[in-house]
Amino acid sequence: MSQQRSVLLVDDSKFARLLVRAFISGNFADWQIDEAEDATKALEMVDTKTYDYLILDFNMPGMNGLELGEKLRARFPDAVIALLTANIQSEIQKKAENLGLEFLAKPPTEDKIRDFITAQEAAR
Repeated sequence: MSQQRSVLLVDDSKFARLLVRAFISGNFADWQIDEAEDATKALEMVDTKTYDYLILDFNMPGMNGLELGEKLRARFPDAVIALLTANIQSEIQKKAENLGLEFLAKPPTEDKIRDFITAQEAAR
């Protein structure tokens, strides 16, 4: 039904990456999922590969998810870029929206991740 997509998970928490990876692969078995532990690594990875989905943590050492999202949006105008964060202040949500980023509140759940991706796929 859905075509194969590529996803980059960017989160300094290995546990968070494993959780989101499991939710995606459990529902979209043939999707390619890569992981980066920070913005620097993520930017290196996007130099060699294009992603359909980029899911970014907000609070990370170095560059935060909004700063990374801004750089990624400029490079991938058609990609779905989501900020996955426990920081649900309206200011953060508004900044994300202004950058063209989707907003997902932590903690991630399987339903939340699956429904988010399903809705994005339907909109493509």
